[in-house]
Amino acid sequence: MSIQVRNLSYIYNAGMPDEQKALDNVSFEVYDGQIAAVIGHTGSGKSTLVQHLNGLLKPTEGTIIVGDTDITESGIAMREIRQRVGLVFQYPEYQLFEETVSADVAFGPKNLGLSESEIKERVREALDLVGLNVDEIGERSPFELSGGQKRRVAIAGIIAMRPQVLILDEPTAGLDPGAHREIIRMIQKIHQREENIVIFVSHNMDDVAALSDKVLVMDRGQLMMSGTPSEIFRQRDRLADAGLDLPSAARLMLQLRTAGCEVPVDALTRDDAADELAEYLQEKSRKC
Repeated sequence: MSIQVRNLSYIYNAGMPDEQKALDNVSFEVYDGQIAAVIGHTGSGKSTLVQHLNGLLKPTEGTIIVGDTDITESGIAMREIRQRVGLVFQYPEYQLFEETVSADVAFGPKNLGLSESEIKERVREALDLVGLNVDEIGERSPFELSGGQKRRVAIAGIIAMRPQVLILDEPTAGLDPGAHREIIRMIQKIHQREENIVIFVSHNMDDVAALSDKVLVMDRGQLMMSGTPSEIFRQRDRLADAGLDLPSAARLMLQLRTAGCEVPVDALTRDDAADELAEYLQEKSRKC
């Protein structure tokens, strides 16, 4: 399974006086088992890009191949594509609408025409994957839950469809630190269990460094850079030109190096930085 994007362009309000080119000749690939982060300044085309990947938007030019299916061809059954490629919008909790948590998560599987027993199994499994217990909250109204719980319920509704590709647009936006950490752990758990492709849009460089195998950097509708987190965050000047910063651990190590501490500057996560600092302090103590 893979997603291949070739020469993708998209124009909002094409042919109108206010037309705007939101995507300009974007090409990349994401392969089975990868977690890819899409980053960029506000207005860079991130959300527009991911909305193309399950056919929600149709490109002005270019092709998108999901597995072995070109979803930009006419006559493609988009319902089937959207079962394979699940898209979770920013603030998905605003889309909750059923009377109970179980009913909300079951909505998608019901539309697949599954048996009642299969639907119940999928609801239980999906809620478990997002860290919720169906026996505890299944019959509660989703509107009684905390913000972080609501978001997990909304994500569970997509997971219950068992997509081969899970796309998350700003999955931690607006959450407090505790709920933020829960969502990050949840994404890691889902990926480990499902072994699917995960693509997420984020402004949080710490999340990008901790989660992703591949980073796509968008700038003014174009794919500015693509590579591993290490390859991308090594290019500090180019990121700064696009209005982007480094992960907090990388910024700390760079500041220490500027202050005269001979620490390596390639640490991207807090754990990596802690290990590097511990080794540096041990080496300093041995010389004293």
